[in-house]
Amino acid sequence: MQYGTMREARFLRRINRFTAFVELDGQEEMVHVKNTGRCKELLIKGAKVFLEEADKEGRKTKYSLIAVYKGNVLVNMDSQAPNQMAAEALAEGKIAEIGSVDFLKREVKYGNSRFDLYYQQGEKKGFIEVKGITLEEDGIAMFPDAPTERGTKHLRELIRAKEEGYESAVLFVIQMKGITEFRPNEERDRKFTEALRDAAAAGVKILAYDCGVEIGKVWMEERVPVHLV
Repeated sequence: MQYGTMREARFLRRINRFTAFVELDGQEEMVHVKNTGRCKELLIKGAKVFLEEADKEGRKTKYSLIAVYKGNVLVNMDSQAPNQMAAEALAEGKIAEIGSVDFLKREVKYGNSRFDLYYQQGEKKGFIEVKGITLEEDGIAMFPDAPTERGTKHLRELIRAKEEGYESAVLFVIQMKGITEFRPNEERDRKFTEALRDAAAAGVKILAYDCGVEIGKVWMEERVPVHLV
């Protein structure tokens, strides 16, 4: 996916989940943060960040914080990007574990959840729940970065969908390169980790892909090994 006009800035401080201050052209500028997660390992004072200029008038902030350098690695931290990238990749048949599909729809309700993607493939029908990842340690991508009851509920619903005859998958989109494997973050959320293992045992596909990230552009790229134990 492609962004609009981009500007380079330096991160100063975060005010709340949605807003932060950066230094842009020597001045403090309040910006919208397109990720409500903690991101403490990314949003460090002085970090080089990249902003997308808003194309809507009347916004409270003129810019949105899209990406940040963690060392030499550029990380996309737009929490809306993984769903779009996954939809594009699925439509183009680039998710190897699923292949080409005949029909694709986003945001489809099932039970008490709303899954990110629904597809049809011949007589098969399937759901995919997409989770974006920005947390990395020593080349290992992990999810979640904070407890997520909603994420655990989604996994339980995917198990139910599988039992009712649907293809089911959870797709972890790692918003950076340089990743060697994906693991659930058991230390941060044991219940999610247990649910993920239960889902795998029930036949739900556990998929992970990294991303190519450039200033103003991000795309889903290569499969990453998944380790659940």
